[in-house]
Formats: sequence, structure tokens, C-alpha cells
Amino acid sequence: MSKLRRQLSASTNSVVEPKKLSDLKDKTGNVYESIAIIAKRANQINITIKEELHNKLEEFASHTDSLEEIHENKEQIEISRAYERMPNPALLATAEFLDDKVYFRRNDEDLFS
Repeated sequence: MSKLRRQLSASTNSVVEPKKLSDLKDKTGNVYESIAIIAKRANQINITIKEELHNKLEEFASHTDSLEEIHENKEQIEISRAYERMPNPALLATAEFLDDKVYFRRNDEDLFS
């Protein structure tokens, strides 16, 4: 498990909890903009996790098996279970956003000034 993933999942509960919309709105002034930022960050986290998982599973893959010889690889199963227990990327992104750990900017600020 990567250092980043351990840090994120250690402080984040994997159970969904309700959030106050006013907390989300206060960060950007618009709840929809806040949700869009969280969604983009969740996608980034998800891509990183997926790449990491595939790399770890690839280490244990057997490329010489035929369809009849496929057997369960216990290491792959344990790695998969560990990743399934981790918090959802959307939960991680929301926690980062509310803790001011996500950098975002508006591209249209100069246009309307």
C-alpha cells in the first residue's frame, strides 16, 4: 500500500457520514462548484489507487496458465481484500476538501474583473 494511500485511509472513516452543505458552500461560495472539485479529486485518487492495485496484482500474476489451470492466488486475494476495505475515493476527496488539503483555482476570475 502506498504511503499516500495509508495516510489518507488512516484518518478517514470508511463509513458514509452526512455533511453540512453549508460547509461545502463556504469553501467556494457555490455548493455545485465544491462538489465538482471533490469529484475531480476523487477521480484523481481513484486512478492512482487503480494503477497501484493493478501493479501489485501483476506481481503475482501467472502468465503461463491455461484456462483449465487457473487457480486461486492467495496473495492476490489478500491484496484485493485490503483494497476493498479502504475508504471510497469520494470519501477521501471530501475529507481532503473539508480539511483544506485540495488546491483549486478558477480560470474565469480575470475575465470578470
